[in-house]
Amino acid sequence: MEQREETIRRWFDMWLRGEDLGIRSIFSQNTVYIESWGPAYHGADEICHWFTEWNTRGKVLTWEIKQFFHRDSQTVVEWFFHNRMNDGREEAFDGLSLVKWTADGKIAFLQEFGCNLERYDPYADGPVPKFQDKAALWF
Repeated sequence: MEQREETIRRWFDMWLRGEDLGIRSIFSQNTVYIESWGPAYHGADEICHWFTEWNTRGKVLTWEIKQFFHRDSQTVVEWFFHNRMNDGREEAFDGLSLVKWTADGKIAFLQEFGCNLERYDPYADGPVPKFQDKAALWF
């Protein structure tokens, strides 16, 4: 379990630094990586390309790990993420990553799930729900 947690910490640290510290050593050649808002990347080479290209457009400010859950060949990590794009736009949200591992300890599959930070009680004023009148975020 410690090896898996260290691998995930290393991946998050790469984003915080904006530097490839061995992407191909932690992802299998056939990895599938799905972001919370839809894009999917296939293979370590494509993940390397995405990582390098994305870091020309933005900066990850925070990617804080809250906790890990392990079961058999899978890990779930709960986290908080915050980034700023070069155009000034910022995004912050809570999330989970579902990670599936190869027998030799590489990431075979990773899927992210995001959760909006703007939470409210639609029943605060009574039994009829009142939802916010604004567009939902991208995830």
